[in-house]
Amino acid sequence: MIQEQWLTYLRVERRLSPLTVSRYRDNLLRVAALLEKSRESGTAEQSDFKKLTLWNTVTPQALRDAIAKLHRKGLSGRSLAQVLASLRNFFQFLERNGQLDRANPARGIKAPKAAQKLPAVLDAEQTAQWVSTDTDAELGLRDRAMLELFYSCGLRLSELCGLRWQDWEQAEQQLRVVGKGQKTRILPIGSQALQALQAWSADASTGEPEQFIFPGRIAKQPISQRAVQLRVKLLAKRQGLWMRTYPHLLRHAFASHLLESSGDLRAVQELLGHADIRTTAVYTHLNFQHLAQVYDQAHPRARVEPLGAAGPRFEPEFPPEKN
Repeated sequence: MIQEQWLTYLRVERRLSPLTVSRYRDNLLRVAALLEKSRESGTAEQSDFKKLTLWNTVTPQALRDAIAKLHRKGLSGRSLAQVLASLRNFFQFLERNGQLDRANPARGIKAPKAAQKLPAVLDAEQTAQWVSTDTDAELGLRDRAMLELFYSCGLRLSELCGLRWQDWEQAEQQLRVVGKGQKTRILPIGSQALQALQAWSADASTGEPEQFIFPGRIAKQPISQRAVQLRVKLLAKRQGLWMRTYPHLLRHAFASHLLESSGDLRAVQELLGHADIRTTAVYTHLNFQHLAQVYDQAHPRARVEPLGAAGPRFEPEFPPEKN
């Protein structure tokens, strides 16, 4: 079936993560169900949407109606944009394979504008409290290494789970990370994270470069992403942080704190592995208050003195003429 070929293309050629491929598939099935329902009620063209075989008969209006129904069901603008991105990609695949005899019906359809939601960020003290977990506890050395690497390197959850000992360049104190789209980037490791990683390495004592740094219960398999999520949440509560916590929160803290200290947006983009700098630019909004304080302290025109305050006097070059 053409949709299975598309999913294979996403996995093999586009090298998208399994989670992204699954999300694309769910989006396609969700729209297909709405189109099939419309067909049964006689409001759409007679096409075998249920079997997903006659996608070349779908019209732009049918897709607009489907998106409108999802919107009325409460789907956010951001989620609808992801649905449309999946549809556009699928129809582009049909075009390239000669299975679409009309223009891409998803092209030109726009999702409702979504309100920009800023990511939550911890301050430096809260982050230090979180990552300073007890190393004497069971799996304490492993947990400390995980948290320190999340915060020191700004890793994604999938990136941390996929780390192998051979990715750690000990002499250069660097970490080789494979991110989205199988793109590799080299990241420096901070001193605290380096110490934690060295301690975990001595405790794990694997000695095999191809083994995962954080193995799962099954031999030669990495720790699952769900296991890391649950562990990170538990460790935050142990450290007295009762807010909503998750691994990506440490990545947000990494980006925000680094940008606040350096002001170098391009460097932060490279370290995070963002393809588009606009994705990184969201952290500039988080640090606006800090930037405003820097401006007030540094700019000569930022400090406004009260009216009537004594200031420098400037004598005119020539005395005024007398009338």
